[in-house]
Amino acid sequence: MTGRLTRRPGGAARLRALLDSGQTIVAPGAFDPLAARLVEEAGFPAVYMTGFGTSAALIGRPDVGLLTMTEMAASAGRIADCVDIPVIADADTGYGNPLNVIRTVGAYEAAGVAGIHIEDQVAPKKCGHMEGKLVIPAAEMAAKVRAAAEARAQPEFVIIARTDARAVEGLDAALDRARLYREAGADVLFIEALVSEAEVEAAARAFPGVPLLFNWAEGGKTPPVSLARLTELGYRIVIFPISTLLAATGAMRAVLREIAQAGTPAAAMAGMPTFGEFVDFIGLPDVRAAEQRYAT
Repeated sequence: MTGRLTRRPGGAARLRALLDSGQTIVAPGAFDPLAARLVEEAGFPAVYMTGFGTSAALIGRPDVGLLTMTEMAASAGRIADCVDIPVIADADTGYGNPLNVIRTVGAYEAAGVAGIHIEDQVAPKKCGHMEGKLVIPAAEMAAKVRAAAEARAQPEFVIIARTDARAVEGLDAALDRARLYREAGADVLFIEALVSEAEVEAAARAFPGVPLLFNWAEGGKTPPVSLARLTELGYRIVIFPISTLLAATGAMRAVLREIAQAGTPAAAMAGMPTFGEFVDFIGLPDVRAAEQRYAT
């Protein structure tokens, strides 16, 4: 983000172009703007705003439906403000019925994100890889998907329909739901918490030519599948939702342990960026340039 202090518009169009290109979009998760800037620095074409990570970062609590739509959209907006790559954001259940979904789409569009996913869980929802999930009737979710598709102001804004029915009703029912959501206007389908590589393959076979999202949930119910295999199967978006969150937690624990044991972080600082490197990374040169330009 050189020479500017605000985001570049058009994220939805850029995400749509990536989908149309045929490439597999790898979108690591970000739980805050700093993590998003690191994703961008690493060269990824998109960033995923993780609801799991956002709940952990904002309120220090698990992903069990505790955050409101306005909190989530505001977090998405802060991420979109500081990166040039498109932001795909978790919008949970859409936060209510189709009327609520209409407002949700408007809020996330105004926040500057490129696309959202909504899911068919009963509210309050749970992380897709936790036990005890419940799902709403398929027709009710289809109405929410249709409302989302019709509510967007930008035709390029990407609507991703997620079904959590695999854990509740089985794979076949989840695939049936996904077909219904596609017919209702979903641009991308997200079949959550598949439990074997055979199921990952079956989902891909069920939707030839339809963009699918794969959740590479670190430590979740879905087994690890190589990016090459997912690309071969035709998955178009692959998210790694909590790698940055878990890595940050591990690194902070390590430096805090060093301070507690040694009294200072000196022994751990060799692996850290310097103060100067860090403030340059988060945009201090842009601030200084703006100060010079508008100095009186």
